[in-house]
Amino acid sequence: MAAARDHFSSRLGVLAATLGSAVGLGNIWKFPALVGQNGGASFLALYVLATLCVGLPVMIAELSIGRAGRRNVVEVFRVLAPRSAWWLVGLGAVVSCVVILGYYADVAGWVFAYVVRSASGSVATTDPAVAQASFDALVSSPLESLGWQWLVLLLAGTVIMRGASGGIEKVTRVLMPLLFLLLVGICVRSLLLPGAVEGLRFLFMPQWDRITGDVVLLAMGLAFFKMSVGMGCMLIYGSYFRDDVHIPLMATRVMICDLLVSLLAGIAIFPAVFSFGFEVSQGPALLFMTIPAVFAAIPGGSIFATLFFVLSAIAATGAILSLLEVTVSCLAERFCLSRKRAVPLVLLGLAVVGLPATLSFSSLKGVEVLGYSFFALYDVMSSAFLMPVCAIATSLFVGYAWGREKALAAMGNGASALAVWWLCRTLTPVLIAVVLLHGLGML
Repeated sequence: MAAARDHFSSRLGVLAATLGSAVGLGNIWKFPALVGQNGGASFLALYVLATLCVGLPVMIAELSIGRAGRRNVVEVFRVLAPRSAWWLVGLGAVVSCVVILGYYADVAGWVFAYVVRSASGSVATTDPAVAQASFDALVSSPLESLGWQWLVLLLAGTVIMRGASGGIEKVTRVLMPLLFLLLVGICVRSLLLPGAVEGLRFLFMPQWDRITGDVVLLAMGLAFFKMSVGMGCMLIYGSYFRDDVHIPLMATRVMICDLLVSLLAGIAIFPAVFSFGFEVSQGPALLFMTIPAVFAAIPGGSIFATLFFVLSAIAATGAILSLLEVTVSCLAERFCLSRKRAVPLVLLGLAVVGLPATLSFSSLKGVEVLGYSFFALYDVMSSAFLMPVCAIATSLFVGYAWGREKALAAMGNGASALAVWWLCRTLTPVLIAVVLLHGLGML
């Protein structure tokens, strides 16, 4: 069974696919905004340190587990730890992916919609009220928002149906270089604007007086979530790695490239934002309202706005592919289904799960569960609870349950493997537990 398993065919394919999972919409708006608003270069230094202690060790651990077991995220623990309950970690990762896709595909649908709207010029306005109304019109229309969400899932499902090497690898080998090229192009245009230096100062100048305990926790949480760990994506991608891939080195390359994408996004966005005097904001406000307004003020802005949302769509697609692969591979292998049968079943289930989140802004607006809209509830369930719990369990599995020799051998032995194994036994699960408590409002 393991010999016949699909695998990524080259190191470049491994890097592209794994980076495609790590890079998401958070690179485009969340990371630059958080760096800029929480100390600039000082926050960036905290983030890199947290990544080395939290995100990177768990990524290496997950990739190593996946390659060692060469099964889906549930069965891999049954192979490596038979007659134990560790398979529940994989099950939690599957549930996390389903919940994340329930709302993330919705946001991705908005991005795809804005590609079309930017190309047509319908969102080219410098009036915040008009930009807000345009965004509200999209999310408050049940048919339009659901249609874009389903389109995103259908496109991703088409790729997943072709497997790891024929689908994920081929697509990400095209999308990742294209994303870098688009980012560099927009960076050049943004840096040529008058007053662009203010945006760079906002992003990169250290502001040590802003560093507080909450900011440190925010940096740790960002490092954890930005590496796409705790949701099974790295586990399943690791199962497609060839034996000659040095996992710690590959994971480090992914971390560096992911950081570069985030910094390029900041360089593309903030010089333009400051040049035209727009207010810096986070989340959807920056992506769907501020950015169209910024580009509308630039000559030829509709072209650059369209390119910006194209690269945002690329970032969203890479992340969705990995999330979808976790669920599809699990269903296909557990019930001996072909991908042609498993993919439609998963897409149908996700369409149902995502329905309440998508309608949170229209038909179900005002409906709350535990004080949250369905959209916000999905986010909290996954990011504040499921992902940290799965990551803590993965660290403990590598550090204690798997066995020292087996864990080190799976990670390639050497000093880097020993360091990761030591971190998984000591610092990493403690820091993730702090992130968990902070996310649940208990710290």
